[in-house]
Amino acid sequence: MNQYIDQFRYILLTQNNRNNFGYKNTLLLSNFQNKFNPSKQHICFINYDRKNEPENFTEKENNPLRFPEQLFIEVEKKIISDEIIFNEIKSITKPINIVAQVTKDKYLENVTVLKQHIQQGDIYEINYCITFEALDVTIDPISVYQKLNNISKASYSALAKFDKYYIISSSPELFLSKRSNQLITKPIKGTAKRGSSLQEDELIKQLLRNNLKEQTENVMIVDVARNDLSRLSKKGTVKVDKLFDIESYKQVHQMVSTVSCELKENISFNNIINATFPMASMTGAPKIRAMQLIDQYEIYNRGPYSGALGYIDENGDFDLSVLIRSIFYDEEKHYLSFTVGSAITAMCNPEEEYEECMLKAKAMMEVLGS
Repeated sequence: MNQYIDQFRYILLTQNNRNNFGYKNTLLLSNFQNKFNPSKQHICFINYDRKNEPENFTEKENNPLRFPEQLFIEVEKKIISDEIIFNEIKSITKPINIVAQVTKDKYLENVTVLKQHIQQGDIYEINYCITFEALDVTIDPISVYQKLNNISKASYSALAKFDKYYIISSSPELFLSKRSNQLITKPIKGTAKRGSSLQEDELIKQLLRNNLKEQTENVMIVDVARNDLSRLSKKGTVKVDKLFDIESYKQVHQMVSTVSCELKENISFNNIINATFPMASMTGAPKIRAMQLIDQYEIYNRGPYSGALGYIDENGDFDLSVLIRSIFYDEEKHYLSFTVGSAITAMCNPEEEYEECMLKAKAMMEVLGS
């Protein structure tokens, strides 16, 4: 794997870790320019700021990660990732000082204010996030990816290099998958830690499945996803294939629903993204007002976080993950960050939402030795 880092400007390694669904296991390599060429396979990246153009939003300032707004990189070389040989994992020798950019007290205060917006009928649900960052840091992205993947085994694990920028992702969430004229999205809302025994683990799983608060959060986002897909679909084809399904990973259980549709004729990739991005699970309901409040109350521009990453095949089919549980690294500036969040609703407890954020940050803290 290491031999490709200096050889190619653009790299995307994707792995599904033998889950029943997820990315294809491939390594995509390229030195081509950022340009979309129909009938070619592409590496695809979409920054959260892609939301600004269709909704006429102003770009939020305070953006340490200057990732491009979107990338379509024609694939020059493709390798089945099962054939990739990794070098020995390098240890992080210099301690990394990771600092949350919102104190717990400020987080609780902001959640309380956001709940007031909900009580006033301004929104029903919002995804509110905390960013952690480290300055003057040098990491080996391949080793950090290996460690994160080993402890997460997510369905949408990925390591991406875009010149000086790296994405190290253990995302469990599918944003969109297209096969012929079928479009699928799988929003996640609802998280619980794994148990210390089989009996405790099964109990936690059942409690999550039957938790009214988590179900309420999930179904609100399913409704937004259904509305998004209805803008693209043949009449009467939008359906909820699974509701409140539980998917289990090494660190957490997740409540996942699946929504699908049959696409109308002559729907382009750009049409699909304009109708669905940003994804419902990372914004809220109603989506536009939630995005306005996200820009107001979150300190940083999200940048690549809650964007999308994946590939577009030669026939136009594609798989795009949601960029959560991901570390973002600027090799030139020696800057690193990751962001975690949770759904704020009228029923939520601010203390519990904070603890959920810390649970989601745990794996990334662990691999960075912080």
